[in-house]
Amino acid sequence: MTPPPRTTPAANRPPVNRAKVLAAAVALADTDGLAALSMRRLGEAVGIEAMSLYNHIAHKEDLLDGMVDLVFAEVDLPEPGEPWQPAMRRRAESMRAALARHRWAVGLMESRATPGPATLRHHDAVLGCLRRGGLPLALTAHAVSLIDSYVHGFALQEKALPFDTPEQTAAVAESIMAGFADGQYPYLAEIAADHVLRPGYSYADEFAFGLDLLLDALARAEERGRGTDRPS
Repeated sequence: MTPPPRTTPAANRPPVNRAKVLAAAVALADTDGLAALSMRRLGEAVGIEAMSLYNHIAHKEDLLDGMVDLVFAEVDLPEPGEPWQPAMRRRAESMRAALARHRWAVGLMESRATPGPATLRHHDAVLGCLRRGGLPLALTAHAVSLIDSYVHGFALQEKALPFDTPEQTAAVAESIMAGFADGQYPYLAEIAADHVLRPGYSYADEFAFGLDLLLDALARAEERGRGTDRPS
């Protein structure tokens, strides 16, 4: 009797598709950064030759478009009928969290010339929430630009900071202060001793404070613009 053919690991692997390729690319970029992402490494991650990846992606820019689209898909969108201020706060907090998970995406999210469906759905939902909430068209454009600039800028600054935890923050502040004489930089010493080094301080709290200021300012601008350029 002829023995049955041996089953190889490759035969047991699920088929490779575009979704699997994009998920693997995001995982690699999360671990090692976007600069370390190559077609060879990506092919190894999904178990195929690098050239076979082009059965699922057209080129490197198509890969980046798809990766960015996956990040946009993670961001909370406004709920139907949700007032614009809490919706924009929740969306901003969700975007910041997504950018913290995917540090490589900071600075890349708005750079795509051929955005994917999740990206387009995201932006349309944000615009729709603001317009239905009563913001005039021009103020809607200002609001989106202002909120995104704040969220992306804060995420970029967080990415560059040399600390992640309150303990690391305190250690960095104390190290900096040790490098100059008493009274040399009085305001730096003041903010370090009386703010940064206080128990419970977290730089992340600055995000909520700034976001509240921003949304309050937009609400005041919306009040001043009532009666003009109303959405239908």
